[in-house]
This record gives sequence, structure tokens and C-alpha cells, in this order.
Amino acid sequence: MRTQQPSPAPETDLPAEPLIPDALSRRGFLRTAALAGGGLAAASIAACAPGAAPAWTFGPGRSADPNAPAPTAGASPATSHDAGHSAAPATPAASPSGDVPPGWTDHDVAARKVVRRYLGNLVPALADIYPAAVVTKLGDILGVEDDYEELRQKPAFVQVPNLVLSDALTPLQPTVDGDTKVFNLTIDEIDQRIDELMPPVKALGYNAQWPGPTIRVDQGDKVRAIFRNNLNETTGVHFHGVEFDDFFQDGVPFVTQKPIVPGEEYAYEFTAVNPGSLMYHSHHNATDQVGRGLLGAFIVDPPEPPAPYDREYIWISNDTLGGFTINGHGFPAVVPVLAAQGERVLIRFMNEGIMMHPWHSHGFSMELVARDGVPLGSAAHRADTFGVNPGERWDAVITADRLGVWAFHCHILPHVEGPNGMFGMVTTLIVVPTAADVDAIVQALVA
Repeated sequence: MRTQQPSPAPETDLPAEPLIPDALSRRGFLRTAALAGGGLAAASIAACAPGAAPAWTFGPGRSADPNAPAPTAGASPATSHDAGHSAAPATPAASPSGDVPPGWTDHDVAARKVVRRYLGNLVPALADIYPAAVVTKLGDILGVEDDYEELRQKPAFVQVPNLVLSDALTPLQPTVDGDTKVFNLTIDEIDQRIDELMPPVKALGYNAQWPGPTIRVDQGDKVRAIFRNNLNETTGVHFHGVEFDDFFQDGVPFVTQKPIVPGEEYAYEFTAVNPGSLMYHSHHNATDQVGRGLLGAFIVDPPEPPAPYDREYIWISNDTLGGFTINGHGFPAVVPVLAAQGERVLIRFMNEGIMMHPWHSHGFSMELVARDGVPLGSAAHRADTFGVNPGERWDAVITADRLGVWAFHCHILPHVEGPNGMFGMVTTLIVVPTAADVDAIVQALVA
């Protein structure tokens, strides 16, 4: 793991030993994405186990102010849509009693159901992280008194294969051949689950996943990326944004190479001259192949980043197969962005689709520090909504200085909300009090 200088964070009483192995803790785990689920302390995991009654109890004594400092050690406890880009048909959910609350419609019941799926069995543990007054309000909003089934189920984003988990638990590691880093990947036909309830869609993926595993090197590294084509069709791989010395490595069939035929391998060799947030994807029958999942992140780390950060999240959007997706999934199966209060979170926005998407962060402005891998320097600026065009990459930093669960979504509204509630290009930024809370959340989700 590369060492970055973390930004100052509030002083907290952290455990002497990490809650999870170093490779999964803090920035080690969240190097490629931030895991969250609405808050979880280790002591609450058992209460959320299948079959256990949800324990909606008040946690440590905190001020009613959600941004009040954490208590000191020893304190006493106190969806997605279809490929036609329309909202997926679904039967509106009903409350356990079969009743629709007064003044509500079936839309309201269905919309709440989606958020219940998103947070799942992490909800009862919010009391161990947030102040009692906040917990009471959240419980009322979700209707925890209904003892609904999702309280005993993993969050939707944990029930599907996810770039977050694969990058964190099984990151793509190179072998070394002399002074060259060698990455071996396959190109495969896969079944992709857009969320935990929808039937899988026929897709394509690198190393049998969509997005493909993040390829990460340091600026100046010599790179050899070997791809074996397991498809029943030809393909090619383009490293998007790389400034090649040899144009024959550019990955465009019939311009710089012959296509990779089924069953064969092809090696791309180059030096990672320019740093930043780059991508790799098919450049052959690309409307179809990229749209079906042949895409991934290629990160070239410079000696010094454009701005300091504590955590990092890779955010790859697409809008063809499976509808409007973030990292190959639609809400509620999209992993949240997570941070401890006071931390700076770097989000690498990458648009692999065919539409522009204006990303909007509720409650926070984003500091835009790089575009297409190029630091903005004095042109860096703040915004709470900005558009990312197809092929563009933007690096944005959020200072998570206030606790809460904050919506984060594309602001083309048909991409995010429909008759059955939120779907598609929606997630949240969840800010918890301490890094220890982050570690506990991660530990529970990977258990």
C-alpha cells in the first residue's frame, strides 16, 4: 500500500489493536472504495445475525447534536431499471400489516422498501454510532417498529459481487519480469446481478467481473498487460488516457493491431508516463462490448497526489446494459461512500457510458482537483453538482466534517427515481464519528 500523508483528523481514542487486518483497515481497505451500510459497531453484529430479533436500543451517551464529539473511552452507554432506460416494473411493497400509512400511497411504501433493502441488517446498530435523537428519527423514517424482514438481511450491496470487495480483498497483483510489472487478465462472458433481486443479465467482464479489477501502478512503471480472450468474438483493449510512446500499443483493432481472436492472448507493453485516474476498456465493437461491461479503472499514482486525502472511492458509471449503473450496479446495490468525521475522501469519477451525468452531493461541496488525470492546480474549484461526459475522469475531494447519511446521485432525475422509489445512479455518503467505527463496519460487511 502506497503511503499518503493523511489530512488532520479529529483526535479520537482508537483501540490499541486494529479491529481488522491492516490490509482491510482504513485506507488499506478503502484504497479503491469506501464501504458503508448506515453504521455498525462490532458489539452489534450478533444482534443483526439472521433470526435474531433486531435490537433497536440507544447507544453511547451523546449530545443530541449529530456533530458533537464522540464520547471518550470508558463513557457509559446510554434499483435499477431495465435496458430501455425506464423504471423497472415492480409490485409496490406492502407493510407487514398490509396497510398503507395514512396519507401515503403505494409509491411511498415501495420507496421506503428500497431504502430498507439498502441499509439491511445494519440499521439496528445505528444506535451504537449516532446520537440517540438522530437514531430515533431514522428509526421513525424507516418504520423499524414494523420489524420488517430487511432488518435480518445483509444490505443489498453486500448481496452482489462488487468491485469494492474484489479490489479490497483480492486486488489484482502484478508479477515482476525484470523491471516490468506484468498483469494477467481474462476477458469473459458473465452473468451480472444489477441488484440482489433482479434476474442476472448476460454481460462481459475482465477477470469475470464488471467493472474489471483495478489495475494500479506508480508513475514511471513499465507495464505489461496480458489479456486472454475467452469470448466467442474478437476484441481489443485500449488504455484510455495513456500517453504511449509506441502507438501500436493503443489497442484499436485495424488501426494499431489485429483484433484478439477467441482463445488467444495479447500483450500491451508501455511505460506509465502520465499519472492520474485513467481507464481500460474494449475499443472493438465498443458500443456493445463496453456497454456490456468491458471496462475498468487504471490508476497511475504520482509521487504526490493533486490534493491530500484519507480515503478513496472509484466511481465508474455506465448507462447501457442493466440501465443506469455505478460500478456495475444500480441502487440499492450500490456501495456507499464512507468516511470518519473530519476525513477527506477522494472520489474518482469515470464515465464509461454514452451519456453525460451531473453528479450531485447532498450536504457537501466537492473540491475538483484533477480532470482526465491532469491536476487542476490554481483552477481547482468547488461544486456540489458537476457533469462528467463520456470518457471523462474527474477527481473530487469531499471533507466529511458533518455526521449523517447524505444522498449522492446523478441529477438527471429519470436516472435515479421512478414510481417505485430510487433506483440506478444513487448512493450515499455516510459519515460516522471515528475511524474505529469505519473499521467495525468493514469487519461486519466482509464477515
